Amino acid sequence: MWYRLFKHVLLGPLLRIIGRPEVVGLEHVPRSGPVIVAANHLAVIDSMYLALVLPRRVTFLAKQEYFTGTGWKGRFNRWFFSAAGQVPVDRTGGTAAADALAAATRILEAGGVWAIHPEGTRSPDGRVYRGRTGALRVAIATGAPVVPVVLSGTDRVNPRGSRMWRFAKVRVHFGAPRYYPPAETRADARCETDALMRELARRSGRQYVDSYAATFHGASVRDGLPHRRA
Repeated sequence: MWYRLFKHVLLGPLLRIIGRPEVVGLEHVPRSGPVIVAANHLAVIDSMYLALVLPRRVTFLAKQEYFTGTGWKGRFNRWFFSAAGQVPVDRTGGTAAADALAAATRILEAGGVWAIHPEGTRSPDGRVYRGRTGALRVAIATGAPVVPVVLSGTDRVNPRGSRMWRFAKVRVHFGAPRYYPPAETRADARCETDALMRELARRSGRQYVDSYAATFHGASVRDGLPHRRA
């Protein structure tokens, strides 16, 4: 209930007014069954626009800290992220990445839509950076198709370092789904991830950088999900 309320009443109308989203290729997203939505990452608000324009419910993996805070802020975060369909993931310890990928697998096995930014963190300069292999490893293991998505304009609506949203044009471009045979190896996942990120760069008209994006505030990324440095 809360997911639909946020999308259609509380937050969605505001996002439409501010970003006037233009959507292309939505027919490429399967209407049922498991699917992985893999998008470039320009701004914190990216996930909101993905959830807004996709007719199906979308699930993201969120750091567990959002669900364990104390006080009024902790309670609000726990309620908001739960209502928005976020799944908590523990980012600490050696099994954090495996636990995150297991959580993504459960979403897909239930026939859901899992959305991820393979770069693992926001692009610091708008270019498309090397992706982590988590999304492709899950795709190979589950047989779920991967739909590449190019976002643009979200970094103008939600500039880095600014808490205020600004009026700008947002575009969300869905590409044809990619399917991967289950016999592929971890090395294949690396190769296919590189091909996916190069496609996102090409379709966005942005430069591809064959290295991982810089991280901020002491955070590092692994398998497309943020983790703290040891």
